[in-house]
Amino acid sequence: MKVWRYSRWDGTQEEFTLDPKRALDALSELLMEGLSVEEALEYMRRSGFPLAGMNFRVMGAEELIDELRAQARELMQKYRMDRATEELAKRLDDILDREERAQRSAHGLESRALNEFLERRHREHRSLADAIEAFRDHAFADEEAGEEFQELLGEAERLRQLEDFLKQHGGKFRGRESADYETAQQVREQIEALENMARALAEGRFEEITPEQLRELLSEQGAQSLILLRNLERDLRDAGLVRQGEQGLELTPRAIRRIGAQALAEVYGDLRRDRPGGHAIDVRGAALPRPDETRPFEFGDPLDLDVVRTLLNALRRRAAPDAALAGGSGSTGAAVELEVADFERRESDSSTHATTVLCLDLSWSMSWSGRFAAAKRVALALDHLVRTRFPRDHFFVVGFSTRARQIRPQELPEVAWDMGEPFTNLQEALMLSERLIARNPSTSPQVIVITDGQPTAYFRGRQLRVEWPMGFGGVSPHAVAETLRQVRRLTRRGVTINTFMLDDSPELLGFVEHLTRANRGRAFYTEPGQLGSYVMVDYLHGRRKKRA
Repeated sequence: MKVWRYSRWDGTQEEFTLDPKRALDALSELLMEGLSVEEALEYMRRSGFPLAGMNFRVMGAEELIDELRAQARELMQKYRMDRATEELAKRLDDILDREERAQRSAHGLESRALNEFLERRHREHRSLADAIEAFRDHAFADEEAGEEFQELLGEAERLRQLEDFLKQHGGKFRGRESADYETAQQVREQIEALENMARALAEGRFEEITPEQLRELLSEQGAQSLILLRNLERDLRDAGLVRQGEQGLELTPRAIRRIGAQALAEVYGDLRRDRPGGHAIDVRGAALPRPDETRPFEFGDPLDLDVVRTLLNALRRRAAPDAALAGGSGSTGAAVELEVADFERRESDSSTHATTVLCLDLSWSMSWSGRFAAAKRVALALDHLVRTRFPRDHFFVVGFSTRARQIRPQELPEVAWDMGEPFTNLQEALMLSERLIARNPSTSPQVIVITDGQPTAYFRGRQLRVEWPMGFGGVSPHAVAETLRQVRRLTRRGVTINTFMLDDSPELLGFVEHLTRANRGRAFYTEPGQLGSYVMVDYLHGRRKKRA
């Protein structure tokens, strides 16, 4: 028979571990803000993180240090130390008084030995420990006093530590309880242990902290948090979620898939049927069944019946007259006769094979007001949606600031906005989009642009040019003109451009109005918190012709 025994967690039970997937979820929130894996882990160690789905928050090193300092302050507010060494000073005086009497008795008042003893005794010393050390080599005439002095001498080093401690912290002790020597030493040792642990935490030396220190110096939550912080990177490695790459720690494909799934769940969870954002397409694709939805058969519909629901309709129709028979008993084993009114057909969506390019603004202004995190979450969600639900589709992400570049799927979780790049080169992003669509043709090519500013950089020939807006609230005329020229090229290729604006400045609204007029796409102004829903609806509706 198995027997379980329970006891209070004391910091030594290594079984207290963190689910690596929960740690990855917390890590991904920081990756959305543009931090690398190593930067995100360091931030989590320093600042802590909540555990989704659990009533527990992992305290970071800064919080743990604050907890340790609070304990030190409590001790300082409890005790005063102005009389901590009086006991030893009195013991020394008593020993030396007896030795002086012995010296006078043995050698007389004018002896050299007595004069040397008195000179040592009345010499000014910097500390009580120095006064004791001054008699280390003295040959005591009073044997009993000499034995007591040796005991006192054995305490000199510990006394010196207390005196040095009081020089540094003595003025901070303002409590009502006067500490004697032993109490003062205990307080010193505890405060020094707290300071040493705080120093180790500040320097990231978590592994140096022993289970005994965990148990004695930290609260239960603090001790558990420190265990989790210490093992954070190891647990993620062991779970196959991070690994060492050429540039440092990086996410594994398993971690990237989970982050994409989480982003999709957050974005897709806000969607509602028939919200604005769908755009029409010209070619009907294959009809995909919707097993969760059916409707009554109508004349002219394809005979794609849901057999189970059709039979249930027939049984319900038959049950009504049968129930009216005597006793409410009906016949069993009879064949089920179907009528057209019983037919229930499955709903389906006509989808198309699509090529989609998401142009993601990486200019420094995207770091404001949560814009970049929202846009990045959408990019991850769309990437995961396409790879899992529409594997035959082509989906690409192009990042742009002063220059544009393609962002590979494995790079997407760690992509950051371009610090120090204030310009917006949408023209090059659309040029790169055109090349990607040309290499991956489909009947439904589309570009989704997420931006918070008008174009301010462009290419003329092979020369890169940047152009600040002309005056407050003005536009960058050459950048706008060259960008619209590229919009018209994509329009001639049959590419739809939908734009999601994260700012409602007049210059951006004016530019996007010209863009949509030239391309006949759609434009939306949305807050970062709503961006995911709008973009996701637009992508899904862009793949459907109509419900069959």
